[in-house]
Amino acid sequence: MTAEIQPKLGISSCRFAARRLVSGVAIALLAAGAQADAPLDACNASAFQTVLRAAPPGSITPSTVSTGATASAPQAVWLNRQLLQWPGADTGGRFVLYHSASGQLQALVGQRVSGSDGALALQPWQAKLPTAVAQRFQYVKPGAVLALTATGAAQLRSLHRQQLLLVQEDATGLVLRATAIQSAGALDDLYAAAGRAPDLGVRISPKHTQLALWAPTAQRVNACLFDGASGAATAAPALRFDPATGVWRYRQGANLHGHYYSYLVDVWVPGVGLVRNRVTDPYALSLNADSQRSYITDLNDPQHKPAGWDSHTAPQRVTAPTDMAIYELHVRDFSIQDATVPAAQRGKYLAFTASQSNGMRHLQALSKAGMTDVHLLPIFDIASVPEATCTTPAIATPAQGDSEAPQAATTAGAATDCFNWGYDPLHFNAPEGSYASDANDGAARVKELRQMVMALHAAGLRVGMDVVYNHTSNAGQHAQSVLDRVVPGYYHRLNDQGVIERSTCCDNTATENRMMGKLMVDSVELWAKHYRIDSFRFDLMAHQPRAVMETLQQRVNKATGRHVNLIGEGWNFGEVASGARFVQASQLSLNGSGIGTFSDRGRDAVRGGSAGDNGDAQIRNQGFINGMVYERNALSQATPTDLLRSADMVRVGLAGSIRSFEMQTYTGERKTLAQIDYAGQPAGYASQPSEVVNYVENHDNQTLWDANAFKLPVATSTEDRARVQTLGLAINAFSQGVAYFHAGTEILRSKSMDRNSFDSGDWFNRLDWTYQTNYFGTGLPPKADNGESWPLMRPLLANPALRPTPGDIALARDTFQDLLKIRAGSTLFRLRTAADIQTRLTFPNTGPTQNPVVLAGHLDGRGYPGAAFQELLYFVNVDKMAQAITLPSEIGKSYQLHPVQAANTAADARLRNAAPFDTTTGRFTLPARSAVVYVIR
Repeated sequence: MTAEIQPKLGISSCRFAARRLVSGVAIALLAAGAQADAPLDACNASAFQTVLRAAPPGSITPSTVSTGATASAPQAVWLNRQLLQWPGADTGGRFVLYHSASGQLQALVGQRVSGSDGALALQPWQAKLPTAVAQRFQYVKPGAVLALTATGAAQLRSLHRQQLLLVQEDATGLVLRATAIQSAGALDDLYAAAGRAPDLGVRISPKHTQLALWAPTAQRVNACLFDGASGAATAAPALRFDPATGVWRYRQGANLHGHYYSYLVDVWVPGVGLVRNRVTDPYALSLNADSQRSYITDLNDPQHKPAGWDSHTAPQRVTAPTDMAIYELHVRDFSIQDATVPAAQRGKYLAFTASQSNGMRHLQALSKAGMTDVHLLPIFDIASVPEATCTTPAIATPAQGDSEAPQAATTAGAATDCFNWGYDPLHFNAPEGSYASDANDGAARVKELRQMVMALHAAGLRVGMDVVYNHTSNAGQHAQSVLDRVVPGYYHRLNDQGVIERSTCCDNTATENRMMGKLMVDSVELWAKHYRIDSFRFDLMAHQPRAVMETLQQRVNKATGRHVNLIGEGWNFGEVASGARFVQASQLSLNGSGIGTFSDRGRDAVRGGSAGDNGDAQIRNQGFINGMVYERNALSQATPTDLLRSADMVRVGLAGSIRSFEMQTYTGERKTLAQIDYAGQPAGYASQPSEVVNYVENHDNQTLWDANAFKLPVATSTEDRARVQTLGLAINAFSQGVAYFHAGTEILRSKSMDRNSFDSGDWFNRLDWTYQTNYFGTGLPPKADNGESWPLMRPLLANPALRPTPGDIALARDTFQDLLKIRAGSTLFRLRTAADIQTRLTFPNTGPTQNPVVLAGHLDGRGYPGAAFQELLYFVNVDKMAQAITLPSEIGKSYQLHPVQAANTAADARLRNAAPFDTTTGRFTLPARSAVVYVIR
């Protein structure tokens, strides 16, 4: 997932690299004739995997297919328990399905198959494929469709626990071609009942402990039981296989709460052989340090609950999705630099319980002003931070300007430091250990995360969670691969050669497969029910099927007895693009679902250019707020028509990107937003305002301050830069839909121009809750993602005139809080339906004769619940000069400055005296670079 691959993603280059193996891991290979260790010995061995029987030389692997013609021919694909399709194969010769329990099959062209335990004949399928099968496997290239006999199909459950090879032979039994077979279609059909299994993971009762693992292709599963987070395993009982579901279960006649466990899974792995994998539970609720052992617990146990957990309630301030004003925040960023937080709690869950810290006082102020939600970057167990031994790179201070030293130190320490955004999931259901006071204590993570949730709720803020189900940090036989070492080849999306797709920059999961979809749904339900998470943001949500997301919405609402808000990235790219495999949960495809997606329409128009810009384009592509045409920078080539078109695209965002909304465009035509072009797509894509998330800055790409550092003329004062920043936030606050803000944007946050700070350490991700600095000009950002632009960055970062003063930061902070108050004070900025928007929102000052540097929006509040005003009129003047707008339709009306902006405490004091309205002429005077709201009570 990179901006280079897909310029419209709004995301930076690959941010998910898993940086290290856990300590002390290895793979053991048994010598020929040697015996495998007893299960208990394997539990305590240094190797995480033992190869019990290696695949023979030349055996078929996921990336090689023996065909006699090419080594990259497509693999066959199971369509269901009976049918399979072999792309490119004709129906000549005979087709045989060979199997081997020990994985010793060899099928060399021109020779007979060897190492087989048996074989089943297949026949060409002449009938039409079942509709559901044809739809699911529409992406499989044409080729022979083959069928097992009824007798053969009855054996498939046992055969899928072996090595399988499909061979096309001549009449004498010599191999013409051979292929491995992708198994998901058959496993989903054979074990459909597993989709209803309620007990995967660990379950505890007063006198019993049960473990349950879905591993239908395993030949044997044992549990490694440990008394604690360290020390040797004390038992390795065998699990019992349920052939109806593919679930292995173990039931212990004792309550093992507080103990730990892992699994030994004996399974055939293509290209490796028959292996014994020691692996943690995909459904682990918690773990020890560095995720070596899963924790046995019941999340309802009192020891995991902070005082008052059961009786506390979340703030009841969101009655419709559009009420949400979201603050996107990283747990470590929030407090690691905050000296008012106890040292032991900095960067941890518990920092949020320090209610009088600078950071919490800031969140409390935002909440009071109208922020409703804090969305936390991933807090599930991640692969990239060594939880017990992570360090913080030493960076000499002061490191100023364009110094290369900070990025060099950060890069050198990235493999062992304590920072990562966390988009590299290891266990979806367990809290991340590096944020706990003791990563080795499985109970601490659970309780302390709940303490954080309670603290945010107490501050009046609901809690959202950034979740990443579209990929895992690793796959295959990597030590940090969990899913693929339990059921090889099932949980991930494969290309036609059986290689895992990596369009998201990591190993893509296949949520279209029944049990991966179930894992995602079960996981979100767990977080919502047991941790009181109020909303979820899905990373690269378009890699999930819409149908699974809708099932998830229904399940989580039912489990919690409340509506849980779902939003996500709906970018359309990769192997699933444009419905290639299923109807996606993407921008265009979620229309009518009620699930929200981030909109790049207003974002790009406001900021200028796109997320994929690099080099000179970062300067040349000015946006609506930072000088397009009206205050050109040295490289700008924009035309007046470009500015008019950009203003229309900002209005698309202000109208919530609603498909049916109609307005006058810059050409004078009236069009629905769906008829306005946005890079070959309809600009309006949502059916309802709940389906759009508006933003101008988030954790990806440069912050708005840093983007404006490129685009604004260098001579622009820091006070004006602060006002420009506020204009972007004002447009976001005034836009219909869900409002989304990146932490620190209101205090002019800079990452010293880093375009991709996912692994840039604390230095480039700092927040200053004392409001003295925004950290601009504290060194060149890491070279790997930014080196190409270093020549452009150097003079800017070295220029002290581009660093804001504390006064600039305070102005931006306080003006943002005023914007939040204005948005929260009237439902007119949070209209509930597309019909409401169409009937109550109009845009004066449009068409070919408009003043192109002024946006104007009129909202009719008469009879609308919560409107607070009969009429409301807002303006955004982006020019460095004051502007006057005359609206004949407003002559004779009694507009007054909004009470928030008219108050003596208003942040932008200019407005009280410099923004008059002349009722006799309908003339509004707007100060330079201002967002002004007028109302009629």
